[in-house]
Amino acid sequence: MTVAPVKAPRSSAELISAETPVLAHNYHPLPVVVARAEGTWVEDVEGRRYLDLLAGYSALNFGHRHPALIEAAHRQLDQLTLTSRAFHNDRLAGFAEGLAELTGLDMVLPMNTGAEAVESAVKVARKWAYEVKGVPADRATIVVADGNFHGRTTTIVSFSTDESARAGFGPFTPGFRVVPYNDLAALEAAVDETTAAVLLEPIQGEAGVVIPDDGYLTGVGDLTRRAGCLFIADEIQSGLGRTGRTLAVDHEAVRPDMLLLGKALGGGIVPVSAVVAGRDVLGVLRPGEHGSTFGGNPLSAAVGSAVVDLLATGEFQRRAADLGKVLRTGLEALTGKGVTGFRARGLWAGVDIDPAIGTGRRISELLLAEGVLVKDTHGSTIRLAPPLTITREELESALAALGKVLG
Repeated sequence: MTVAPVKAPRSSAELISAETPVLAHNYHPLPVVVARAEGTWVEDVEGRRYLDLLAGYSALNFGHRHPALIEAAHRQLDQLTLTSRAFHNDRLAGFAEGLAELTGLDMVLPMNTGAEAVESAVKVARKWAYEVKGVPADRATIVVADGNFHGRTTTIVSFSTDESARAGFGPFTPGFRVVPYNDLAALEAAVDETTAAVLLEPIQGEAGVVIPDDGYLTGVGDLTRRAGCLFIADEIQSGLGRTGRTLAVDHEAVRPDMLLLGKALGGGIVPVSAVVAGRDVLGVLRPGEHGSTFGGNPLSAAVGSAVVDLLATGEFQRRAADLGKVLRTGLEALTGKGVTGFRARGLWAGVDIDPAIGTGRRISELLLAEGVLVKDTHGSTIRLAPPLTITREELESALAALGKVLG
């Protein structure tokens, strides 16, 4: 019997080089190869440790491998992972009940990725417009905001204003109107009798953590009610504790007609997303009109339920609010010392770096060398979104590293 030789582990450099000929080049990652992770820390194949201040773009709000989430996944793996929606499963009802209660809405449409949630919301809003509002067939419009990021499918990039997301991917899907973000007058001017919905991020993440003026979201809610259209809040990055509240819209007295959730809903273990809405909205869907083989699968429902249970305690929202003050204080101390400005809410910040010091990519590379992981966006801006489990000491250490590379 011939025994296959044991392959020697490949180094970070070897693994990065090996990706080039076999992976599509749709990402430009930082040169680190993560092999293990726990809590707020990751470790590369050589054993170097890094403090994670990106948290999978908020998919890891509860840190890497949170014990309660890992336990829920393991327990479900031993029972049942997939039935498709051709059959019921014993975990889905509890997940939907918990998420509806957490958000204060009625019904849940479970999907997998954030982009799927957005695509689903577009379909639901159009169908609602035709069946409930009475918009003539194929005339429904949806109003969105400049600088938005809702995903990268062909429909979604049709209403993106980021040319790098659009160039070469036309023809584009019609039916969308783009207005400036944080401009109620422009929004009101764009809404008419054909408007099915207004689709917005309560805080624009990819744009650099852009926070609207106080009262803007409440104004959007008032406007859509007067106009007889839906308010859809994309909380895929901003929701589930990130900003110090369960949802970013909770910072104002507004309840959207539809909430889009994802990322942290899967606990960094499985992709889970959901459209959550009132029964009068999601009730327009009938069997056969929309679906997903994996949406609402038992493994996702078990992990999602565990996420809802963690949020129901309020602990993570409080941590984000309290540590957000530490983050803001640290960034204020760096303003004028390499930081030209920042926007922060809870444990989420967009930090503008003096271009004379370096691009956001360059600062991210320098922080990597200091053992801190962040990600750049839009030139000289970096995003900070640590796990909500980070300690004050870890956060202050990361801020000190940022000060060092800027100095």
